[in-house]
Amino acid sequence: MKVLIVDDEQLARDRLARMLTDMNGYEVVGQAANGMQAIERCESTQPDVVLLDIRMPGMDGLEAARHMAGMEQPPAVVFCTAYEEHAIEAFKVQAVGYLLKPVRRDDLSAVLSSATRTNRAQLAALAQEEGSQRTHISARTRKGIELVPIDEVRYFQADQKYVTMRHPGGELLIDETLQELEAEFGNRFLRVHRNALVSTKYIEGLERNEEGQYQIRLRDVPVGIDISRRHVSSIRRYIQKL
Repeated sequence: MKVLIVDDEQLARDRLARMLTDMNGYEVVGQAANGMQAIERCESTQPDVVLLDIRMPGMDGLEAARHMAGMEQPPAVVFCTAYEEHAIEAFKVQAVGYLLKPVRRDDLSAVLSSATRTNRAQLAALAQEEGSQRTHISARTRKGIELVPIDEVRYFQADQKYVTMRHPGGELLIDETLQELEAEFGNRFLRVHRNALVSTKYIEGLERNEEGQYQIRLRDVPVGIDISRRHVSSIRRYIQKL
């Protein structure tokens, strides 16, 4: 079984690697010091299991796991945590593998033997329990998993079963719903239409096109985004406060 070790502390990574070396049937295929590195190493090494620290600078373990869940062949994720007992109960309820630091060999062996692939619903529930908000949005492309900082996203727009994400590099299709995105990022994005959320950071103004349709103008976006009639008044009030 191929294992990727992710922890921002080198000593913790080395300790896990030594324990795995002494156990039959496991191969350490790589190490990473943060969430971004973890996703990159996952793409290149295709591990069966990721031992994933939760509290790391930058992208934490919960967010990294959510991105991993979108891979074509997602690994099983075992969280490594220094949480106290009440927090561990949340992991048990969601049926996600966990190890309490400092990790003991017997616990490591037991959790690896029963590790299962986590699904998005479990990871979303854990993120909600933790109160964390993603720093990046992931899209599956021919290159693999492409990550876009949420600060760079101009808008999300739904078209039938797809959602398009606009960012400085162009547009990407993502496998998430507007409802899910609004629930997570409602403090940073504004609903302007049943099929569109726009970043409040890039709003420049309100305008009408030649057909009389209200549109919202976003910085660095050449085309206005349609506003539904039911949202015009609230958006006008919002813009007046800017």
